[in-house]
Amino acid sequence: MLPFLRPELANCQPYHPNPGGDAIALDILDTNECPYDLPIALKQTLAQRYVEAIAANRYPDGSHRDLKEAIADYLGEQTQGCWKPGLEHVTVGNGSDELIRSILIATCLGGQGSVLVADPTFSMYGIVAETLGIPVVRVGRDPQTWEMDLVAAEQAITQTEGVPVRLCFVVHPNSPTANPLTEAETDWLRQVPPQILVVIDEAYFEFSGETLLAELPQHPNWLITRTFSKALRLAAHRVGYGVGDPQLIAALEAIRLPYNLPTVAQLAATLALQSRSQLLSAIPELLVERDRLYHDLQALPQLQVWPSAANFLFVKANDSLRVTDLAAQLKAQGTLVRQTAGGLRITVGSPAENQRTLSHLQIAIAQTLQPLA
Repeated sequence: MLPFLRPELANCQPYHPNPGGDAIALDILDTNECPYDLPIALKQTLAQRYVEAIAANRYPDGSHRDLKEAIADYLGEQTQGCWKPGLEHVTVGNGSDELIRSILIATCLGGQGSVLVADPTFSMYGIVAETLGIPVVRVGRDPQTWEMDLVAAEQAITQTEGVPVRLCFVVHPNSPTANPLTEAETDWLRQVPPQILVVIDEAYFEFSGETLLAELPQHPNWLITRTFSKALRLAAHRVGYGVGDPQLIAALEAIRLPYNLPTVAQLAATLALQSRSQLLSAIPELLVERDRLYHDLQALPQLQVWPSAANFLFVKANDSLRVTDLAAQLKAQGTLVRQTAGGLRITVGSPAENQRTLSHLQIAIAQTLQPLA
């Protein structure tokens, strides 16, 4: 290792996107994107706005004002009349990953705190924390329901030795297991002490329809994060946002890099929100497809599949199958899925993609079915 690098980086593992390799890659079902691109008319509108509104020699709007106004309007539809979000409640990042990094810097950097996560969950929380030298406290989940081990979580935040927990990440619904927060988990979050920030990642809100946004004003130590990369079809533009107490948002705004979001990304995200009725109209079909694929996978005795509140399914194989072999066989047939947490996370695609997923899985099971040595 080079002598000028921090020694703890030797143990850091990067996030590994699924490599394409020589796979046919007909169906990209490993990243939980929407299977449908932006409609061509919206792409043409975006291209026209680029031509008319973007001076390539000028920096982007560093305040994100137009985009924040569109986000606040969108959020106002979801607060059940309890409160009206304003620009002071919103911060915007270059993908949710930038927000995760800013949150960690604001709370735990320099030995100020550690991070609590319940595994399995989104791996970037731990990855980014470790690159910053921030300790990660990991608790487990029930292997059948995937509910957090709340006893262990409570012990973690109340222990008095070592670096105290200053930040807790939860996903609602969780990735890769697709389960929403239970009432018991939500009750636990409501009583987390005010010196601990709770980040509730609602990346899949548009699919689950479940949000804790209405309660946000009662919990200044809560931050809700979301993304444009899933239901709003803008994964290529890398736009995420956070919603929280104005003092917390001000701190995150102070930390983020200037001009962090390119002008075209801001235009695309604003246009997506202006066109949200059209873009979100695909969700009912995707939910029907999700449930159909769930029931079809349930019929395969070699697999265990869990109910989903998101746009993906989590599957584990019984002892007669190797998950690694299943993933390799699927990839060879052109279906990319995410191998994680001892199972496979399968994005719900178009009807044709889902039919191929089922067919390819049946072939993969037949080819890999063998007793383990």
